[in-house]
Amino acid sequence: MTKITTATPSRLVVTIGLCFMVALMEGLDLQAAGIAAVGMAQAFALDKMQMGWIFSAGILGLLPGALVGGMLADRHGRKRILLGSVLLFGLFSLATALAWSFPTLLLARLLTGVGLGAALPNLIALTSEAAGSRFRGRAVSLMYCGVPIGAALAAALGFSGLAAAWQIIFWIGGVVPLLLIPLLMRWLPESQAFQRAEASVPLRTLFAPGQAAATLLLWLGYFFTLLVVYMLINWLPMLLVGQGFRASQAAGVMFSLQIGAACGTLLLGALMDKLTRCGCRS
Repeated sequence: MTKITTATPSRLVVTIGLCFMVALMEGLDLQAAGIAAVGMAQAFALDKMQMGWIFSAGILGLLPGALVGGMLADRHGRKRILLGSVLLFGLFSLATALAWSFPTLLLARLLTGVGLGAALPNLIALTSEAAGSRFRGRAVSLMYCGVPIGAALAAALGFSGLAAAWQIIFWIGGVVPLLLIPLLMRWLPESQAFQRAEASVPLRTLFAPGQAAATLLLWLGYFFTLLVVYMLINWLPMLLVGQGFRASQAAGVMFSLQIGAACGTLLLGALMDKLTRCGCRS
C-alpha cells in the first residue's frame, strides 16, 4: 500500500487558502438564485413553477458535474479539472446575468451547476490529500466552511441593498472566479497522490463486500441532507417574502442560517479528527 505523504505546512496553508476562496464563490453562487429570485421572477414574468425549474436546473447540474469531475480528476489531475470547473461556473454565472429569456436562464443555471458540481469533489480531494490523516477533518472543514460563508455573503448583499438589481450578484459570482484562475494556476499545488500516478479506485469498490451498506447509507444521508439544504436556500427567501417579510429581512434570515452552517462545519471537522485519534473510525 502506498503511503500518503502529508504536504509541508506552507503548502497546506496555500492549498486550504486557495480552495477556500473557490468554495467561497461556490457558496455565493449556490445562494445567489434564492436571493435574486424575487427580482428575477419580476424581470422575466416567471410564475412559481418556472422558478422551480430555474432552481432545479442548477441543482440537477451538480450531479453530472460531480460524477464526471471526479472521474476526470483521477485521469488528468485535480488541479486541471478544478481550473476547468471554476472557468465553467464563472462564465455561466455571467451568462445568468446576461440571459434574455427563460430558456437561456435555464441553460445558464444548468451549466453553472455542472461547474459547481465538478469543483467541489476536487476541492475536497486537494485539501484532504494535502492534510494527511491527522488534520484531515479540520483542514477539509476549514476549506468547506467557505461554502456557507460564501452563501452568507450572498445573503449580506441582499439585505444590504448592494445587490438591488438581481443581476449584480451573478456578476460578482462570475467575475471573481475568473479572477481566481490565474492565482490557482500559479500557486495551487497539484495533489501529491496524483503526481505519484497512483491508480484510481474503481467505482465498483464502493459496492464490494462489506462496503455496499455503508455506501448506500452515506448516499441516502447526503441525498436527504442536501435536499433540505437546497430547498431552504432556494425557496425560503421567496416564501418569507410571500408571508409579508421584506426582501432584506428574508436575506437576513438566510445570513443567519449560513453563519450557523459555517460554525457547525468547523465544529464537526474538529470532532472528526478527535474521534479518529481515539480510534473511533466509522
